[in-house]
Amino acid sequence: MSHLHQDKKILNRIKRIQGQVTSVEKSLLTPESSCLEVLQQVAAIKGAVNGLMQQLLEQHLREHVLKGDQNFDEEEMKQYLLLLDRYSK
Repeated sequence: MSHLHQDKKILNRIKRIQGQVTSVEKSLLTPESSCLEVLQQVAAIKGAVNGLMQQLLEQHLREHVLKGDQNFDEEEMKQYLLLLDRYSK
């Protein structure tokens, strides 16, 4: 995945996830934080990680699996990614 080090969108997404995790850590260290707030933060992290996984998977398919494939169908790819997204949650 050498091409990923140049992808600013992915790197920015990872930095946002790091910030979310840091926020959960701070909440856990703060006695007045509510469990519901922490759970909501963790749910947001889960969604962000799922989005990152989807983005990485799509890039992997495009760069390594389907690159140069003459029979590649963009619509079929979108349907495949939607299916993966649906069952990976």
